[in-house]
Amino acid sequence: MTARGSRQGLDAEDLDVEEALALVKDGNGTARPAGGHNPAQRGGSGDGTPPSSSRSSPARSPETGHRADAAEQRHRATSWPEARTIAARAARSGAARLAPVSVALGDALGLVLAAPLTALTDLPSFDTSAMDGWAVAGPGPWHVREEGVLAGSSAPAPLADGEAVRIATGARIPPDTTAVLRSEHGRTDDNGRLHPTREMQHGQDIRPRGQECRSGDQLLRAGAVVTPAVLGLAAAAGYDTLAAVPRPRVEVLVLGDELLTEGRPHDGLIRDALGPMLPPWLRALGAEVTSVRRLGDDAKALHKAITASAADLVVTTGGTASGPVDHVHPTLRRLDAELLVDGVKVRPGHPMLLARLKEDQHLVGLPGNPLAAVSGLLTLAEPLLRALAARPAPEPYALPLRQSVHGHPYDTRLIPVVLRGDHAVPLHYNGPAMLRGIAAADALAVVPPGGARAGQETELLDLPWATAGIDACFT
Repeated sequence: MTARGSRQGLDAEDLDVEEALALVKDGNGTARPAGGHNPAQRGGSGDGTPPSSSRSSPARSPETGHRADAAEQRHRATSWPEARTIAARAARSGAARLAPVSVALGDALGLVLAAPLTALTDLPSFDTSAMDGWAVAGPGPWHVREEGVLAGSSAPAPLADGEAVRIATGARIPPDTTAVLRSEHGRTDDNGRLHPTREMQHGQDIRPRGQECRSGDQLLRAGAVVTPAVLGLAAAAGYDTLAAVPRPRVEVLVLGDELLTEGRPHDGLIRDALGPMLPPWLRALGAEVTSVRRLGDDAKALHKAITASAADLVVTTGGTASGPVDHVHPTLRRLDAELLVDGVKVRPGHPMLLARLKEDQHLVGLPGNPLAAVSGLLTLAEPLLRALAARPAPEPYALPLRQSVHGHPYDTRLIPVVLRGDHAVPLHYNGPAMLRGIAAADALAVVPPGGARAGQETELLDLPWATAGIDACFT
C-alpha cells in the first residue's frame, strides 16, 4: 500500500480517480490526462496523486467554457477490451503489414509462416525399415546374406524368395522384400538359417514411400507458428528456408531525468526498472528490439528520436501525463500523429496511449510506473505486435479466483496471480509502482469494474514465459 493510504479496502491507486485523473481537452480536440509526478517513476501510471496545482482546478471544457466534471472526462478514455481491439486492428491495415521474408530454418523459430508449407517430396521418399532386424522375402526359414543394409547406403540388391538380409532402422528396403522381422523376433539355427519366433504379417515394420505425405501435399497452413517440430517437418519435407512474417522491429525510448542505470536509489533518483525489463518482455512477445535509448526529460531529443526511428513500433516509457516534463503528447501533436487510444479504463496504467506515426509505424506510450507499464504493454503493445507478426490470438480462458478481489468502480483492473490447480490466487504488492507481485506471477487476472468474488471465473492473461506451479509466491 502506498503512503497515501486506503479507504474502505481500496488501494491508493483507486482513490484519486475523480479528483486527479481529469482529462483535458487540448487544441486538437483530443483528450489528455492531467497529472504530474508519480511516487516511483515520473510520467507514470496516472494512479498517483498529482501536484496540488493540478488537483485544485478541474479542466475547463473548450466546447462549453465550463469546468469539466472529472467523471465526465474519465469516460472519454477507451474501455480495456476496445483498446486491445483497436491495437490489433491498427496493425492489420495494408501499409502496416510486414512483407514476408525468406528465412533460413535456423532463424525461423517463433515466426509465422507466410505461405503454406507444401511437401517438396514424398515422406518417406522410399520404402524404409521401421525396425532393426532382417528384411525377408517369402516364407521362412531364410538364408541370410553376409552383408547387411545400413541407413544411408546405396540401393540394395533385390531379395529372392527364402532370402533375408540384416537391416537397420531407416535403411532402404531391398526390392521384393515381404516384411521386416524384428531382431527380437528371430533366431538362427546351427546351419545359420533364420526362423521367426512369432507369426508375421505381409508388410510388417515397413514404412512405405509416401506414408506420411506425397509431394505437393499441404502440411501446414499459412499462419502457423514455427515451432521446433515445424522446423523438423520442414527439413524432412526438403526445405532449407521458409517464407515467414518477420519479427516486428521495436525501439524503446526510456524517458525521465530521475532514472539511474546502476547502483542504489539516492538523492531523489531511482533505478530504471523498465529499461532492463521491457526488451526481453518484448522479445518474448515476438519482437526484435533494435535499440534501447535513454533520453531523460528532453522534448527535442524525444522528437528527434521518434522522427529518426525506422522501427515498426516505438515504445516510450513515462511522460504520458500532462506534467511540465511530460513530453509525449506535445511531441505527438508536433508530429501530427493520429492518436488511436488516449487513455484506457484500466488500473494500473490508465494514461497509456497508442498513436499512428505513419501508415506503417506506431507508437505505444507506456506509463512510467513499472506495473502500470506492464499493463500498457499487455493492453496495447501485445495485440499490436501479435497482429503485426500475423500470430494467432490465444484462446481466452478463465479460472475461478481463490480469494475475492476488490475492483475499481468504473475501470477494469489487472491483478497478478499464480495458478494453483484449477484456481487463480491473487497476489499482493500489486500497486502501480510495484514489481514484486508480477515477478512471482503466472498471469494477470482481468478483474471487471466492481471487483470479483471468491470462486468467480475471471479471464486470465498468461505471461509469455510463465508455467504453472511456481513455488516462490510472494504474497
